[in-house]
Amino acid sequence: MRLALLVLFLAQGVVSLGGEVRVVVQSAGSGPPVTTKHQYSSHVTLYIENEDGTKKPSGWSTRKSDGAPQDQPFAFQPGRNLIQGWTEGVLKMSEGERAFLHVPSAKGYGGSPMGSPGGAFYIPANSDLLFDIEILGKVSSEL
Repeated sequence: MRLALLVLFLAQGVVSLGGEVRVVVQSAGSGPPVTTKHQYSSHVTLYIENEDGTKKPSGWSTRKSDGAPQDQPFAFQPGRNLIQGWTEGVLKMSEGERAFLHVPSAKGYGGSPMGSPGGAFYIPANSDLLFDIEILGKVSSEL
């Protein structure tokens, strides 16, 4: 249920030109670069990033170690039904890589809150996002 809701919310992303997406590599990948031609499997934990650089859990993760009921990879294709910042960030990554994607509000959900306070997950309006994402590999060939 959580995953289905987040996919729906990702599809409602805001397209804007504000701010830059930053990628901070945690562990390098040994695979080919991510492209828009494939669908990929990933493990992701989403945080709200505060102005002072601290992070707050949003309530959404695909990792059991970060609160998911079980490890459940998230499939995506860059440029399709995602927020602008996610696509920009993952296109700077390679298969097997784990990184933090720092996404400014304008390239995330902008002024639109997502989820509900006290619900499964919540992203307040105008939130900067921090994705802890690991690209596991391709799940489909060229589309």
